[in-house]
Amino acid sequence: MKVGFLSRFFGVLLLAMGLVLAGHAFIRAQMGLPALGDLLPRSYTVNFVLAFGIVAVLYVFRQRASHYLGFLFIGGSLLKFLAFFLLIYPELHADDTLSRAEFFSFFAPYLTALVLEVVFASGLLRQLEKEETP
Repeated sequence: MKVGFLSRFFGVLLLAMGLVLAGHAFIRAQMGLPALGDLLPRSYTVNFVLAFGIVAVLYVFRQRASHYLGFLFIGGSLLKFLAFFLLIYPELHADDTLSRAEFFSFFAPYLTALVLEVVFASGLLRQLEKEETP
């Protein structure tokens, strides 16, 4: 049975984000911090949902707007920054300090999701290129 592109991305993203979250929580616990902290669940969830949404939009519009996929990807990245500033940034700067642990509460899931988005989006573009080449 052939697994679809979005199903495969969902599974890889879920596995990667889960593993990074587990490692992240373990490191925080070893540092004497609360394993999940206040931001970790929200940060990982927001990044997971937005990464999946961005790749899903690219997949849906791959045929109709193939020349605009780069713009859609950049628009999705802007959406991720907007979500960060609305949902995560206010809590990070509630006390006007930013520790490394708080910074990585955002950066680790963001980077994990971004790398997977780029890998899957580039695979999608390579596939489109193969289909268009005579």
